[in-house]
Amino acid sequence: MERADYVTCRIAAQALDFDPEEHFTAKQTVPLDRFAQMAIVAAREALSDSQIDPQSDVVRQAGVIVGVGVGGMHTLDDAYYRVYHDDIRRVHPLSVPRLMANAAASQVSMHLGMRGLTYSVASACASGTHAIGQAFQIVRSGMATMMLCGGAEACITPGTIVAWEALRVLATDTCRPFSKNRSGLVLGEGAAMLVLEDWDHAMARGATIYAEMRGFGGNADAGDLTSPDQDNVAAAMALAISDAGLHPSDIGYVNAHGTGTTMNDRVESAAIRAIFGDTLPLVSSSKGVLGHSLGATGALEAVITAMALRDQIVPPTANCDQPDDELGIDMVPGAARPASFSAALSNSFAFGGLNAVLAFGRA
Repeated sequence: MERADYVTCRIAAQALDFDPEEHFTAKQTVPLDRFAQMAIVAAREALSDSQIDPQSDVVRQAGVIVGVGVGGMHTLDDAYYRVYHDDIRRVHPLSVPRLMANAAASQVSMHLGMRGLTYSVASACASGTHAIGQAFQIVRSGMATMMLCGGAEACITPGTIVAWEALRVLATDTCRPFSKNRSGLVLGEGAAMLVLEDWDHAMARGATIYAEMRGFGGNADAGDLTSPDQDNVAAAMALAISDAGLHPSDIGYVNAHGTGTTMNDRVESAAIRAIFGDTLPLVSSSKGVLGHSLGATGALEAVITAMALRDQIVPPTANCDQPDDELGIDMVPGAARPASFSAALSNSFAFGGLNAVLAFGRA
């Protein structure tokens, strides 16, 4: 029996065009699980786009924080299948360094020569957002001039999908956030990395600034393991807005967690209405296109939020072909929408009741 035969769900948001051979030598791939490969490539792209000298002291002193939900699942799945199915008692000698959650952060630091404070954050679906929020606090405090941060995940393996099937939250066809016919989430994979830099330093070197990181808020529901709590979700958004020195009426767009599950979309929409009242911002979910990549999803959505601010265009909620009006939000169905707004939020809410929200301002 092949591993794929164990899986009932046949849909996932896979990065099918990602070929490690285009980015690494054969020797370099040996210690790298797929999630670490993706983190390194995203980090290279982010640093290159920043146009800073990669050999400069500020880069050498920079740290790396990477959010990871589950870690090296390809390595783990291969090892378990080899031991329990094939009855082979030996696995790859680098299995542990490949699968450990800090592999992405460590490998990025080694590949780019960054020697500052480096570690991983593991808070399930909020990991990428927590990583960015912590990096933001480090730069804002003056501990570092620059931090590289984001999230990475590559969990599309038979064992992982079987486990998610058991939760009964996977979509039957596709992810349809905020749509009446939504049926659940779609697992995804990928990585996104951001260069966070002290404003004065960035301005002095003429850096291209996509958006200003303004605030970060987070809390814990301390309640149900899998169901979000409306009051605490709202409180996390309020914390981010307050930390940014803003008011709810300043927020023109919310990139929602928006998983496409009945529970999440209902609770998040209610929390948004509670915070913003009569000044409701536009709301959309990126997961209809990108799927839910666990530890990477908050970082991917942070990039989208920054780009929306830069371009003054709110991305649509893909696959929302039957907008659920009972949710009481404008979820931007159909097509992207030009808008004029100066600040935005990016939401992430994780199993275990861990909430994290980023506040961005237009640069």
